[in-house]
Amino acid sequence: MSLWVYIVQCSDKTLYTGITNNLDRRFGEHQFGINAEAYTFTRRPVKLVFAEQFIDYKLAHGWEKRLKGWSAKKKLALIEDNWEKMRELAICKNESHFLNRPKADDLL
Repeated sequence: MSLWVYIVQCSDKTLYTGITNNLDRRFGEHQFGINAEAYTFTRRPVKLVFAEQFIDYKLAHGWEKRLKGWSAKKKLALIEDNWEKMRELAICKNESHFLNRPKADDLL
């Protein structure tokens, strides 16, 4: 059985990430508004902008979970196949990150 991790772009330009075992059926559900409480229901029409197929459930689920944690900018870089931008966006900019802490020489 194969699984798909996918991203749709909504009419308001937001991105929705999901997982399914039938990409055509699931995209149709988003597009035609099967569930009134779904995120995409009021944001139709939607456009499929990314899909990746997996044969291993754990890998697919892990990839979906990782993508859901990404910023919209990073997802767009993935969609655009812009690996340089993805590298740039992957750099942690938090002050608490070890690369951003003052060095011992800076404290003297």
